[in-house]
Order: sequence, then structure tokens, then C-alpha cells
Amino acid sequence: MEREITAILPSLDPVITDYSVGFLTHAATSTSPEADLELAEAISTVTQILLDAAPLSVDQTKITSMISKLVSQLEEKYGSRKESSSQAKSKRLDQTINVASHRSISATMGLLGSGIDIDAVGTRKVESRVDKKKLEKAERKIKAKQDKKIMKNVEYEASKLVGADNQKAYEEFYMTVNPLSLESAAGKSKDIKVEGIDLSIGGLRILTDTTLTLAYGRRYGLVGKNGIGKSTLLRALSRREVSIPTHITILHVEQEIMGDDTPALQAVLDADVWRKHLMNEQARITKELAELEKTPDPITVSSGQSHTSRKRDELDALLADVHTKLAEMDADSAESRAAAILAGLGFSSERQQFATKTFSGGWRMRLALARALFCKPDLLLLDEPSNMLDVPSITFLSEYLQTYPSTVLVVSHDRAFLNEVATDIIHQHSERLDYYKGGNFDSFYATKEERRKTAKREYENQMAYRKHLQTFIDKFRYNAAKSSEAQSRIKKLEKLPVLEAPDDEYSVVFKFPDVEALSPPILQMSGVSFAYTEGNPIVQNVDLDVQLDSRIGIVGPNGAGKTTVLKLLIGQLEPSKGLISKHSRLRVGFFAQHHVDALDLTMSAVSFCAKVHPGKTDEEYRRHLGAFGITGTTGLQKMEMLSGGQKSRVAFALLSLQNPHILVLDEPSNHLDIEAMDALSDALRNFKGGVLMVSHDVTMLANVCTHLWVCDNGTVEAFPGDIKAYKKRILEQAGADGVVKQNHHVG
Repeated sequence: MEREITAILPSLDPVITDYSVGFLTHAATSTSPEADLELAEAISTVTQILLDAAPLSVDQTKITSMISKLVSQLEEKYGSRKESSSQAKSKRLDQTINVASHRSISATMGLLGSGIDIDAVGTRKVESRVDKKKLEKAERKIKAKQDKKIMKNVEYEASKLVGADNQKAYEEFYMTVNPLSLESAAGKSKDIKVEGIDLSIGGLRILTDTTLTLAYGRRYGLVGKNGIGKSTLLRALSRREVSIPTHITILHVEQEIMGDDTPALQAVLDADVWRKHLMNEQARITKELAELEKTPDPITVSSGQSHTSRKRDELDALLADVHTKLAEMDADSAESRAAAILAGLGFSSERQQFATKTFSGGWRMRLALARALFCKPDLLLLDEPSNMLDVPSITFLSEYLQTYPSTVLVVSHDRAFLNEVATDIIHQHSERLDYYKGGNFDSFYATKEERRKTAKREYENQMAYRKHLQTFIDKFRYNAAKSSEAQSRIKKLEKLPVLEAPDDEYSVVFKFPDVEALSPPILQMSGVSFAYTEGNPIVQNVDLDVQLDSRIGIVGPNGAGKTTVLKLLIGQLEPSKGLISKHSRLRVGFFAQHHVDALDLTMSAVSFCAKVHPGKTDEEYRRHLGAFGITGTTGLQKMEMLSGGQKSRVAFALLSLQNPHILVLDEPSNHLDIEAMDALSDALRNFKGGVLMVSHDVTMLANVCTHLWVCDNGTVEAFPGDIKAYKKRILEQAGADGVVKQNHHVG
């Protein structure tokens, strides 16, 4: 029977296979009065175990069919054995049986539901003890549960909240998640507390018996290792898979919006489906009231009130409710609020009138964020909002969220952003959520380490005490003089609380190889200009000098030409004007923002390294990947199975194999968790060559770069200060334009 299971699930752990076969065999051979029920329950349990362990690619009906076949084989095998055993042990009865009562016994047993036919026993026929109706019911239940599980997986793979195919689909989903009610939510608590949450996806358990607690008005930073399930939790919340009261509105910024002919400003206004629906309802009621004014209706004798009057009163009452709801939503200032939010995210007044389809992916992501901020949901869910934003936009978002009146739950690996925004930190790990109240990320990190060290000490002390007690028990358990003391220690051991082993300290180390020295000049741009179309330069008259000890960060708004400058330096683009000079022996390593496009995801990391940089053994490639956090068997898995952060680490390992003198990095922190970003910052500081990076991560820029260059309005100029001074200048400029001040009153 093990062979049948292994044939369908070749990667299944043998322990699970043995357990499944043993469980079914025990149930199939049971002789208890409820044997049929036991077998039905065994079939249900084993089927669910195998379905949970099976990859989604495995046809679920094959597993169900295989279980039925195994049960049939067991019944046939053990049914015949019982028959022969019964025949061999037959003997003369001590008492005679009144055969006249035969029928009544049979009827009584039938009423009890045993399913045994006494008449058939006389002819030595052994019928199946399985209640077919119960079995069919159990199979239908399993199938329904599995179908629901598959549906959830499909939904998690493709959110429709802000990535809908069209506005209609978006509106339908919005109204499903947030049903409109004219009843005021005033006085209702908007705190969230849900206990006993179990969450899994694709057979991977994310949370087990966990409590989610979100106090209204607090801003929570959700942190944890890559692949721990933070995004999955946000998606479950956004679909109300987790039980949240319906009067609490939810909005999740996860994907860029789909482009069409709608102007950007109107797309933001349309995002508030409640407002749009109420505005249409207001227009409809007003029109009906105007028509009723023109329609005379004589007073009825019975009621003393005309039909027109009653209709008018009903419409007036409904219109009053609509007006109240619109006033709660601050609908009158909607357009100015939407324009202010777009301006803060980098959309000029002119660009706010552009069709959404004219924007690139990064700008559409900003538009999705603007729509969510405009809607002002009671629970705002943000998943890595800084990944697609530049430093000016992150600065605006940080300022905006600090005055946001509702609850915010944000997944981010940007330490500086969390320090400014978060009032509390939630640490997701080991299938649970740990809360760190009233502090930013830095205080959380210090507290977390102290907690981990304390838990480790307690665990080690208890293990030592347990060992001490157990040693005494083993030594004197059977000693007459010491037996009472041994029993006393046994009771002490039983009363000790069971402590879980604390998590191992999670650390990552990146390392770039040392390079030989080169005499300057190394890499220079002199009077460089570039334009895709003549007359519309992206950058012009750029002078930039990179040495082996350079640590240069390029900042500026998206679309200003930062990535273009990097591509000019590495030779991917030819300048329209000016000169780029390089040392003859210079090796430049380039990390692209969309580095995943360069990876063959059907190959393992080890195989791909060997393909791109041949000449080493598999063991050498594995050691090299291990220096970037790709340890154990991870380097042997297909890269399509790796998380975004793990793929980034593979890309850095490939970059290191080039043994570059200069590292040119475009958004290197995207997808990396905080520990990996710290490791990368340390590696870049210790690197013996030069570093030139474009990054939005304030912490990485502060930790690595000694010089900042600002790319804006077609120029690239040295900035006389650090990243904090640059952020201060952004806020001062925004304040002068009235953007930040205006947004302090939004919401």
C-alpha cells in the first residue's frame, strides 16, 4: 500500500506514509460496534493529511480515488482472514439458542445501525461494514473543503483590490468587502481583536492559534523574515478571511492599478466607491423630488395625506441620510484632497490630468497608493509602499501617515520609515504574532533581542534543572532508601512548565571579494548629456567621478533620470553628448532594479552560477552562495521556488563572481529583509572597491554613502549634506508649496 501512496506523492515523508497506512489498517480491522464510523473518520482524516501534504499541481481526485482503492483492498484482505479465523475456532455451544428469536435480534441490530445481516452470516458472507451514506457524506465534505482551499490560493495569487481589470470590477470588490450602510458608525468601536487565527497557503502554515489585536488610531509596522507570510496575512485581512466587523472599512494597497483613459485625478476620486454611489443617489433623489413637485395629487379622504406627499416625505428622509453620510465623508472637499495627495506623491497639476494608461508601473503604484489614502479607510493595509517610491514621495507618505486618524498596518523593511511612522511593531515569526507597544523600530529591535536572550537563558536553565532532576531519578528510582526522594523529584519534574526552545538568532553575512588596486582615473563622466528623442534631454552636462574609495548615493524623484545615469556609466546607453572614460582593466558590476528578469527561474542557483560563470565545482558555488545567505539545499532548488529576497541574494552572489572594482547598484534594498539589508550595508562599507547606488532606503544611504548627488530637472549635482539634510530640504520645499501643510488637515 505504501507503493500506491508513493506513486502519487513521491516527495511525501515516509513517516506520514507509514502513519496513513497504519491508521487505515487499524480502522479497517476494528471490531467495535462503531467500526463503520471509525473507518469513515479514518478515511476523512488520512485524505485531509495527504491533501495538505500534496503540492497544488497534484490532481486532488487521484488522492481520493487512491484512498477508496486502499480501503477496498483492506476490507477484502482482512474480511477473508476473519472468516477463516472464525471457521477455525468454531466449537459446540454451551447453551442452545432459541431460533424463534432470530428475527427479532436481527431487527433490533438493524435499528441500532450495526449494518450486520444475521441471515447472511449463516452463509459465511462478510459484507462491508462501511456505511456508504456516511462515507459519501465524508467524501463530499472533504471535496468541498479542498475546493475552498484551492479557491483561497487562487485569490491570494491575484488580488483584485487595486489590480482589477476595470473600474466596475474594482467597485464590485470594494462594495463586497465594505458594504455600504447609511447607518452611522458613530459610537461603534473600531478596535480589532480576533482570537484563534489559523492561516495557511499552499500547504504552508503561516499562523497557528494566533490573536490579532489592532487598536484604532495606532500605526503598526509588521516585520519578519522574507517568506514568513506577512503579505499573506494582509491579503487575508483585506478579504475579511479574518473575522472583522463590517462597519470597519478596509483597503489594501498591493498592486499597481490597470491603465485606461481615465485622468489620474478622476481615478483617485472614483476610488471612493461609497462617495461615488452616494453622489449618484443624491442626484437621483433630487431629480425625483423635482418631478414630484410638477405632479399634482389630490388628498385622499381616508388618510388625509396624498400619495405624492408620502413619497416626498420618504425621499426627503432618504436624502437627509445621504447628506449626513456625505458630510461624514467630507465629500465637498474631495477634489482638493485628492489633488493634494497626488501632488505630495509627485504628480504635478498637469500630470494629474494625464490618462492613467500613460504612466509607467512605478507611477501607477503611486496612483494606487493615492487612491487608498484618499478613501481614508478605518484599516489601511500597506505592503512595502516604499519599494516603488523615491525619497521625496517616501518623505511625503511618512509625514501624511503621522497624522492619519485611523488604523494603519504596514509591511516594510525600511527602518527609517518605520521609525517615523510606526507607533507599535508586530513581529511575525514561528507561526505567531508578538507585539511591541509604544515604540518605533529601533526600540523594538533592542527589546526583541533582550526578550530572545532572556528566553534563551530561561530555557537553558530549565533544561539544566530538568537534567539534574532526571539524573537523580534515574540513579535512585529503585533504591529503597532514596525512593521517596526520587518520587518527590518526579512530581517536581511533572509540574515544571514546558518551555519552547527560543528561535535561533537570525543573521546574514554578505561578502564581496577584494580587488586589486588601479591607478586613477577609474570612471568619469565629463559633460555628458542623453536624450531618447532629440530636443528632450533626460540629463545634460553631467560631470561625475567614481574612485575605488567612492561611496556615492544618487537620489531624486522618480523619472528624473537616475537609472539612465547608471546605464550610461556601465555602457548600456551611449551619451548623446560628452565623454565617458574608463580604466582599461576596470570591471564594473551592475545590480539592476529588475534583476529577476536576468535569472533563469527554471534552474537552481548553483546551476545558474555555473552557467554564467563556469570554472568552479558545485561545492565552491554552494559556498559562494552561502556567503549571501543562500544556505543548505536552497541553492539546489529551482529559483522560481525562492522568495523575492532570496532571488535578490542570488543576484548579489552572481555580481560578486564578477570580482568587480566598482559596484553600480539600482535599488539594491528592494525585497531584502532588515537583517539582509544590514548585512549588505556592512559588506558595502567593507568593500575595497567603489560603490555608486541609486536607493530610496534612507537607512542604507545613511550607513553606506559618504556623498550624495541629486538628480532632478535634467541635472546631476553634488548635495552639500547627508540624507537627513536632503529630507529636511524636501519638507521645507513641500511646506513652501503648501503641500504638507494642506495634508496635515486631510482626514
